[in-house]
Amino acid sequence: MGTTKKRSTYTPEYRREAAHLVIDTGRTIAAEIRVGAQLLGRWVQLERDRIGAPPETALDASERAELERLRRENTELRLDNEFLGKAAAFFAAKNTPGRSASR
Repeated sequence: MGTTKKRSTYTPEYRREAAHLVIDTGRTIAAEIRVGAQLLGRWVQLERDRIGAPPETALDASERAELERLRRENTELRLDNEFLGKAAAFFAAKNTPGRSASR
């Protein structure tokens, strides 16, 4: 007997939120949310039709360059934030009586 994979179901709210992530950011998030690219594309098209959004227009060179710069900056800021969180946790543990900072 073969195993059958149960088909996933998604709430309308989840579909709209995922579609808006794509519409608002222009990113392909199908792999991140573990949804097929074609399925996500259908959700995006349905949401665009529902809200009356114009079809996606291509970015010109300056907009694309700015988008790439902002994405790089965003990545750097996330890494900085992660590092600062770890540093704060380290120093909080070091200053807590009865706990050893070296593990």
